Amino acid sequence: MSQSVNDAIIIGGSYAGLSAALQLGRARRRVLIIDEGVRRNRFAAHSHGFLTQDGVDPAVIAQRARDQVLAYPTVRLLSARAERVQRLKVRDEDGAAFDVIADGARFAARRLLLATGVTDTLPAIPGLAERWGRSVFHCPYCHGYELDRGPIAVIAGSALSMHHALMLPDWGPTTLLLNTAFEPDADQLSALSARGTNVERSPVVGITGHADITLADGRTLPFAGIFALAEVTQASPFADQLGLAMDDSPIGAMIRTSATKETSIPGVFACGDAARISGSVALAVGDGNMAGAALHRSLMFESV
Repeated sequence: MSQSVNDAIIIGGSYAGLSAALQLGRARRRVLIIDEGVRRNRFAAHSHGFLTQDGVDPAVIAQRARDQVLAYPTVRLLSARAERVQRLKVRDEDGAAFDVIADGARFAARRLLLATGVTDTLPAIPGLAERWGRSVFHCPYCHGYELDRGPIAVIAGSALSMHHALMLPDWGPTTLLLNTAFEPDADQLSALSARGTNVERSPVVGITGHADITLADGRTLPFAGIFALAEVTQASPFADQLGLAMDDSPIGAMIRTSATKETSIPGVFACGDAARISGSVALAVGDGNMAGAALHRSLMFESV
């Protein structure tokens, strides 16, 4: 692969990264996407809530996107894991401001875009991980409709699970299983009652069958689907390597960005799940679109 300087290197070739690359490719900018092929939603069989793609296998959406983006002659893809990034103290003679090491080679770019995503750390409940994305979910808008108004469980991880417990009755009769994570106060109990959400205090022992929850008192409760909150961590070390400012969220740290997706370091942009608390295919595509267009504008004026 040529070692000439890229206008942009995008680390992460899922929905956000590909969306950003599309904008840059259409601007005839030289782009290298480095992607190791590990999508966050690889466990889900269907994607929902994205216009024109509702119900489509997310792997199919990703492959179509990749095929369309790589049709632009100035966009290239390296299937590899990026290992290290650094900001050059002084631009080199070709105008490069950033180095990326991947697949044992050095790649240089004027701009860097992180679309590296996050890693989910799931609740340590036997049977939950095997059902993640199939009958255990994180997003009511992505999966609630398909439960066909059947009974829904929310397994609490903290008081933040109140959000799910109050939302989900619009999709089906809902039970909040406290699982010793927290005890609702009087106002919270009143809000749950007003929404028709049941409260179950017996701890969760495990999940079997499709979505059957076994409790410590010996009962097994069948559900159409289960919702649980995962904690997230950045899927790559690059925010730390670059010293980017981060924002704490209730579920984990996110890369801080401006409205145009630029990070605390000029010339470094971030988009998708690594830089926003809410995750879906539609949101990732919109985030990447903004990042790609903003990155292109920064190249136009060479402000870095």
